[in-house]
Amino acid sequence: MADTPEYFQLRPEVEKAYGYTHAVKIGDYIRISGAVSMDAEGAPTAVGDLEQQMKNAYADLDAVLRHYGCTFDDVIVENVFTTNMVKFLEVASYRNTIYTRHFPTGAWLEVKGLALPEFMIEIEMEAYRSR
Repeated sequence: MADTPEYFQLRPEVEKAYGYTHAVKIGDYIRISGAVSMDAEGAPTAVGDLEQQMKNAYADLDAVLRHYGCTFDDVIVENVFTTNMVKFLEVASYRNTIYTRHFPTGAWLEVKGLALPEFMIEIEMEAYRSR
């Protein structure tokens, strides 16, 4: 059935340990949990380097989108959470390389902290892909 949720885990053991699923698709909509810069075991990567953390998060988001046969062109909402908005604004132009047709709706929010203190950025998305 088209309305039956389809769950996808990018890192099953990490997601089980933290109690979340990386993405769920219902019908034509896909909701993707926040992506951070981590390795296969869930350890932070690119510690202290917000630009590389952002690129690593987008790489994970790309993998989730591709799992569902989507690209960044299908993203309709993107929310960015960062612990350093000034630095994010300096490197945000990287988004021009992944959003080549249009930008999604969304918000950029500076937060006091993320799940682990080493994380400097987290990006969540929603996508729409009509059949």
